[in-house]
Amino acid sequence: EEAIFLRKKITLLRAFSLLIGSMVGSGIFISPKGVLKNSGTVGFSLVVWFACGLLSMFGALCYAELGTRITKSGGHYIYILETLGPLPSFLFLWAEFFAIRPANSAVVSLAFGRYILEPFFAPCTAPVPAVKLVSLLGYYMVLTLNSWSVTWSARLQTALSVVKLLALALIIVPGMMLLAQGHTENFQDAFDRESLVLDKLPLAFYAGMFAYSGWFQASFVREELVRPERNIPLAVIISVITVIVGYMLTNVSYYTVLGTQDVLASPAVAVSFVQQAFKSLISVVPVLVALSCFGTMNGGIFTFSRTLFVASREGQWPPLFSMIHIRRHTPLPAVMLMFPLVTAMVCVGDIYHLMNFFSFSRWLFIGLATLGLIVHRHRHPELHSPFKVPLFVPVSFTIICLFTVAMSFYSDPVSISIGCTTVLSGFPVYYVIIHRQIFLPFFFPTLSDYLTHKLQLLLEVVQQEIKTY
Repeated sequence: EEAIFLRKKITLLRAFSLLIGSMVGSGIFISPKGVLKNSGTVGFSLVVWFACGLLSMFGALCYAELGTRITKSGGHYIYILETLGPLPSFLFLWAEFFAIRPANSAVVSLAFGRYILEPFFAPCTAPVPAVKLVSLLGYYMVLTLNSWSVTWSARLQTALSVVKLLALALIIVPGMMLLAQGHTENFQDAFDRESLVLDKLPLAFYAGMFAYSGWFQASFVREELVRPERNIPLAVIISVITVIVGYMLTNVSYYTVLGTQDVLASPAVAVSFVQQAFKSLISVVPVLVALSCFGTMNGGIFTFSRTLFVASREGQWPPLFSMIHIRRHTPLPAVMLMFPLVTAMVCVGDIYHLMNFFSFSRWLFIGLATLGLIVHRHRHPELHSPFKVPLFVPVSFTIICLFTVAMSFYSDPVSISIGCTTVLSGFPVYYVIIHRQIFLPFFFPTLSDYLTHKLQLLLEVVQQEIKTY
């Protein structure tokens, strides 16, 4: 009886919660090990953490301007499509669907499973099959919620954002207390140059940027934001500053309590921290960390489903995925599509190899999106943007992203080559199916329409009836 479209239900508070909930997830509880391993010393690792925060702020400001210039949802995909054209946008979509997003979701899911099981098996490590089973159960719960209700997904994200900040506070406070008492022995020789390995620094940045990743999530749901011209810049600036301060204090707390070898040897850094600093909370902090990862999974599904929704609407993805459930008003087909790939990656994946695998592709396309901002400014000087950043911000961010991507070939050639091959494999698909539409059997359109119609009936979904951009 009412029009079918995605409602504007994301207020400033919910946008802030979405960003905090997406950034503060498994990263700060996993990545300290990866940053330290590839930077060499405590001092250099803290420099990397701050540099990653500053770089994230640059990227967030660029995306805030793009979000006020381009009024469609879809994030990276729609920005690349509108500024650089259909081929690079399809390559992003291809890599995002087959590599970046399922690997990212698998990393967060595995962290959720590891932390929620840690108290039950301490001091031993939780069995890998059990971790993977619990990881999948958590992911399926979030998938079901996002299929059921946009409002409840947003409310869960707000509640879990509070939990995330509480988890950080429980790590920061005891660490700062010990530091104030003079426990600085772990910061001796913090900048030992002999331990620094320059060719591993891109991997340290990948680990750090993984922890900050999520500052771009508001751009994925632009059409569902209330007053986006005001709320996107406000939400990204406040959230990124909050996370930079929180992450720096958290890492200082880690290193105050744990030595370098303890951090490198720990499969769950936050649990090892609590075991030494705050034994009374040994069963509480892992649960808070697991809930934090749960929120990151929720934010990831919430936003990426909108990318598939917009790509389908733009004609670069099957039409079924631009449809909305007639009663729930959720993009149900787009939400459910990631189910098989994430399941496969959780079953066979390892956290750190997955992290390097998807980071190459992600930062390549983020760099292209901010390059697109420069191109868009040049092509449309007459376009008034309510939020505009100095030119050196997108220029420097783009150069750093592309340089880090190039350097990573020396750091981890196997994982990066797999990621590069995944991106390049989209070329023939684009030219055969999207651009030329050749080599398709004569019965393909009829069969496609038939399957789409049957799935529409099964899932109870229809095309959006009101233009929201």
